[in-house]
Formats: sequence, structure tokens, C-alpha cells
Amino acid sequence: MQDEAQFPPQDPWRSGLAGLCPRCGNGKLFEGFLKVKSECSSCGLDLQFADAGDGPAVFVMLILGFLVVGFALWLEFTFRPVFWVHFIVTAPVAVIVCLAGLRLLKGLLISLQYRHSAHEGQLDRD
Repeated sequence: MQDEAQFPPQDPWRSGLAGLCPRCGNGKLFEGFLKVKSECSSCGLDLQFADAGDGPAVFVMLILGFLVVGFALWLEFTFRPVFWVHFIVTAPVAVIVCLAGLRLLKGLLISLQYRHSAHEGQLDRD
């Protein structure tokens, strides 16, 4: 493992949204679509700490869900299509927007977790 001082601080927004290593900004963060690699292939950072939990899904439901519902309402009030047109148009938009947003937000939350040294909360039992 290399020394932390060797790596200049990375912008968590840039590295997270691009799916890059939060320490070096070069290696890939994901193995597949949403699975986080065990370590960075470029700098060797152990990515076992990376646990975004339900955060990305919550943000996708709250933020992007709002946009998809807004799109469906716009479609309804602008064109007044029959029900099956809503299903054919709105369902794929919802799936594509939510899946893309899930990956982006997971990368961002993991980068922010690394940047701020966030760890699981523990009770102080002194």
C-alpha cells in the first residue's frame, strides 16, 4: 500500500460521478454496473470501506423520482395520451434515469465517504 501523502486530494464530485478511485482518480471504482471493486487497480486502495448503503437508492427515489413524475405529468397535460402510451414512454424513461442515477450517486457517496473519512457510527460506552 502506498503512502496517502503521494496522492493529491481528488475532487469527490469529479471522481465519484466518473466512477473513479476516490484516492488517485485513475482506477475504476466499479466492477460491473454497481459492484464496487475490492481494491483500486491503479493505487491499491482497499475499497472494502466503501458502503453507500441505501443512500443512493433514497436519493434516486426522492430526486429522480420527482423528475420522472414531473415528466409523466407533463406528458399527460401536454398530449393527453391513452394509458398504454404512458406505460410505453414513461416506464423506460423511469428505468433508464433511475439506473443511471443509481450508479452516479453511489460513486459520489463513496467518494464523499472517503474524502470525509466517514465510518459506521458507534456508541461511546465509557
